[in-house]
Amino acid sequence: MSAEDRQNLHAFRDYVVKTVDPTYILSYMAPWFKDDEVQHIQAEKNNKGTTEAASLFLKFLLELQEEGWFRGFLDALGHAGYSGLYEAIETWDFRKIESLEEYRLLLKRLQPEFKTTVNPKDILPEISGCLISQECEEIIQVCSNKGLMAGAEKMAECLLRSDKENWPKTLKLALEIEESQFSQLWIVDKDAKNVELKVLEDDEIETSDIQIFYKEEPECPNLSQNPSPPSASPTFTQLKPRNYQLELALPAKEGKNTIICAPTGCGKTFVSLLICEHHLKKFPQGQKGKVVFFAIQLPVYEQQKSVFSKYFEKLGYKVAGVSGATSEIVSVEEIVENNDIIILTPQILVNSLRKGTVPSLSVFTLMIFDECHNTGKHHPYNMIMFNYLDQKLGGSSDPLPQVIGLTASVGTGDAKNTTEAMEYICKLCASLDTSVIATVKDNLEELEEIVYKPQKFFRKVKLRTTDRFKCIISQLMRETESLAKKIFDELGTVTLENVFQIQNRNFGTQKYEQWILSVQKTCILFQLPDKEEESRICKALYLYTSHLRKYNDALIINEHARMKDALDYLKDFFANVRAAGFDEIEQNLTWRFEEKLRELESVSMDPGNENPKLQDLSFILQEEYHLNPESRTILFVKTRALVDALKKWIEENSELSFLKPGILTGRGKTNQNTGMTLPAQKCALDAFRTDGDNKILIATSVADEGIDIAQCNLVILYEYVGNVIRMIQTRGRGRARGSKCFLLTSNADVIEKEKINIYKEKMMNDSILRLQTWNEAVFKEKKHGTRLGNVKKHKHAHTRTHRHTCTTYMHPHTFSRPFAETFILGSLPLSRCVTSCTLRLLSLLNHPSPHS
Repeated sequence: MSAEDRQNLHAFRDYVVKTVDPTYILSYMAPWFKDDEVQHIQAEKNNKGTTEAASLFLKFLLELQEEGWFRGFLDALGHAGYSGLYEAIETWDFRKIESLEEYRLLLKRLQPEFKTTVNPKDILPEISGCLISQECEEIIQVCSNKGLMAGAEKMAECLLRSDKENWPKTLKLALEIEESQFSQLWIVDKDAKNVELKVLEDDEIETSDIQIFYKEEPECPNLSQNPSPPSASPTFTQLKPRNYQLELALPAKEGKNTIICAPTGCGKTFVSLLICEHHLKKFPQGQKGKVVFFAIQLPVYEQQKSVFSKYFEKLGYKVAGVSGATSEIVSVEEIVENNDIIILTPQILVNSLRKGTVPSLSVFTLMIFDECHNTGKHHPYNMIMFNYLDQKLGGSSDPLPQVIGLTASVGTGDAKNTTEAMEYICKLCASLDTSVIATVKDNLEELEEIVYKPQKFFRKVKLRTTDRFKCIISQLMRETESLAKKIFDELGTVTLENVFQIQNRNFGTQKYEQWILSVQKTCILFQLPDKEEESRICKALYLYTSHLRKYNDALIINEHARMKDALDYLKDFFANVRAAGFDEIEQNLTWRFEEKLRELESVSMDPGNENPKLQDLSFILQEEYHLNPESRTILFVKTRALVDALKKWIEENSELSFLKPGILTGRGKTNQNTGMTLPAQKCALDAFRTDGDNKILIATSVADEGIDIAQCNLVILYEYVGNVIRMIQTRGRGRARGSKCFLLTSNADVIEKEKINIYKEKMMNDSILRLQTWNEAVFKEKKHGTRLGNVKKHKHAHTRTHRHTCTTYMHPHTFSRPFAETFILGSLPLSRCVTSCTLRLLSLLNHPSPHS
């Protein structure tokens, strides 16, 4: 130990105090510390906290004069698991630990939201390597003794002290694997952070509907036949394609870039297998094809990888995949190089193109986009196709892959007539560089034998005439909003004040939930010279918005289910809050709630407050099961909390308990609503398919696409409606003959919207038929004309916004919006200015490639 080492340790003492929990290393330093010093340090931790205990520990440490204490300290750090701090002190280089400071500040700011939305038990296995082993044990113990919210609070405290360089990214990956809501706020990639900030700036914190990326899971294993017991299912290579499937595959087999648009349940996955097999076999001796299949959601990725592996490995082809869950442990470059078919989640390829681990799209000969209607706006599909079109329009001599899109509906966007719908569909085709839309025309009768269209019924239901529960909760929400706004009034700043000026953010709506997320994202940007004050303000804001979210959830439950279930939801939440940190703000908010608790309990137990919506739902279920006791029902609702509430209601209703409800929700996790793992989802579906007693499945949107249950003959949409794509996918769940689909809503506008969706579906089908009457040359010319017109629009927009976004790029097929709205500088490996890109595009549009 040199005097210089002692001096350096004193100089860098802040890093040690921020990182070390001295109680974890004291046992390794027994030779140098007296018993009373050890007791003093432990008492300091119990009374004042870990940071104060670490300061006292370091004071005693620096006073030591015995030989070998410094080496003993380093060894103690190593034994306890402080590898990052050990390395920093060994080299007196703290840059890696210093780089973590911005993430510590972000997590401190987000800590209130972390503890209310993150389930610590679920992400602990993924992040345990970033923590000390004793910390992991303590987190599990706190979860058991005090609840999940207290456990999440303990986990955040441990992460704030972590010295592992990779903990921010490891946490991000764990959140994404578990589909946690908190992932939207935990932004560790600088490019991603820039995208988030730009989106907020462009939208000016609008409360319009959030864009939803729809998913369609693969059809049942027997892809072209009706479902049969597993033991009777033929192998994939024995399947005989139906005539309509061969019709759908034909243009793609001819080498044309194609969008395949066909109903849910007709076997589009099998069609893609046929196309892949034909594509790989067409190459002459000495040449090889390489296929990439994109699946947006992790469960879909896993299932498609299994489907393609079973089909193609028997034919001698190599199949592998990479998703966000495996990208950290496998080499994307090696997977792409060593396999014939690669299944990817699209962001993996976007990242690989940006990093250069995949040099260009020319390494593939065929790209298949599942749910291709998502190609637009901020979606990774659009980023991939931008790269494709940049390479194509850039005059590269490298060959480009064939492009195939799969969808149940291309959609119509905001089109109000067939002409506008055709324009919208042309834009999608241009974005995917496709020249053909394949639908079933010649074998329509055969298709209709396989895919049944259920009858659709609309039922307008009544609301409660008075709702005292809603009045009380709304008042608590107004009080909570006022408390949050008061912070900024006292501060005298307008930095965040505008977020409270948003109009029409009605309590008890999904729009209000989006407003909360907008406030929280805006808070990430908030900065003050005084960092302690900044941290105090943001912590308070996250506490207030987290409570507002729970109140909002309760109002949604109250509107669509029983008051009792809504109140139980809030009581569980506040019990968890009490068991966790329970600071001054939380104490105040809990006191306000408990002040109203007796009145809320009285109101919720009053029989006169029964929900008339549930009476109508009960009537429909009883009537349908009287007509057909063997009916199988899927009941769609908007939120996971509502799934739980309706399950309880059915089980406790003597006239409906015979239905023995099952549930199916997404994998996304919050503290009070634990999402379902993929095995649990499969188990729920298997039980619904095979268990005769399990007659109803209550589901969120996770089930509105891609579930193959041939026995399902009744679909009920309970205040559940979306755009035309969602309508087609949801209705496709009722596969059995004579199936029915009911829409129950108290809102006449919802029924009107669903009727508009039906009209838009017809408009979409008519538009596709009209486009299919054009020959391919005319269709290509229309696509190029669309591009050219929108390039001119973009040039005008670029002139207007040049002072602010002088480095704006434009996706040639984003059509009529500056590229700044879709991509952010640096998100792709491109450095061409918009002017040269536009000039090149204009040139190529006048002289199109024969393969466009």
